[in-house]
Amino acid sequence: MPWWPFSSATGSDSGKTSRLPKTEAPARRTVSWEDSLNRTDWEHYKDPRTWIPTLLLTTTALVSMRIYRSYLRRIPGAVHVQPNFFRRRRLLGKVTSVGDGDNFHLFHTPGGRLAGWGWLRRVPTKKVELRNKTIPIRIAGIDAPECAHFGRPAQPFSTDALAWLTNYVLGRRVRAKIYRRDQYDRIVATVYVRRFFLRRDVGLEMLKAGLATTYEAKSGAEFGGLEQKYKAAEATAKAKKLGIWSGKPEHFESPRAYKTRVNQMIEGQPDNKPKS
Repeated sequence: MPWWPFSSATGSDSGKTSRLPKTEAPARRTVSWEDSLNRTDWEHYKDPRTWIPTLLLTTTALVSMRIYRSYLRRIPGAVHVQPNFFRRRRLLGKVTSVGDGDNFHLFHTPGGRLAGWGWLRRVPTKKVELRNKTIPIRIAGIDAPECAHFGRPAQPFSTDALAWLTNYVLGRRVRAKIYRRDQYDRIVATVYVRRFFLRRDVGLEMLKAGLATTYEAKSGAEFGGLEQKYKAAEATAKAKKLGIWSGKPEHFESPRAYKTRVNQMIEGQPDNKPKS
């Protein structure tokens, strides 16, 4: 007699454990790689809503990287200027020091104020901070009187040229149209600066002031297509007897002739300077 409530629902199965039949998992079928491809729903990938966003994202990333590398990446020195930049690019930056009457150091500020330079990004001012972070620029097409270097005497009007260039560009933003790298690892460039809301060619203005001559080297001279304009400015300053042209013509010595004479003296060769 079954005891409630421990009895089974059926009296005949009282005391016996009911066993349910076990179901076996179906065997996994091996599918070949070709069959899996054939089963892929390729129509999904043909839907423009699938591939257009991916294409746009990839294109945007590539274009952004190219713009950054070409126009927004800061160039810390002359050795970092890529060869394909020459005669194609202009470098925007701030003049941090002037070393001679025709060269200075530029801190590259790509993008200018639009990229935050001057209000979000600071241009260093201390020599320690600027070390190995500036580009030496050699002004194209002109030759200023030589300052005293390595024990060599200074050329007349060299301090005037240095003072003029310092007053004209030091601490200012300039734009340099670059041509090549010279033997001293300087970047030869035509330099432009804003003065009284007008864009000025620095080399041309030095010629007008009579504080430089047009570059006289037999080879390697760079004018950027401005040679005739430069020579005309030089002739005008010479006619007005400005700066280096103010003395007697027979006493005049160009920067090129001066460097040649001094080099010959150092090498122990005879002085070939014409006698006055």
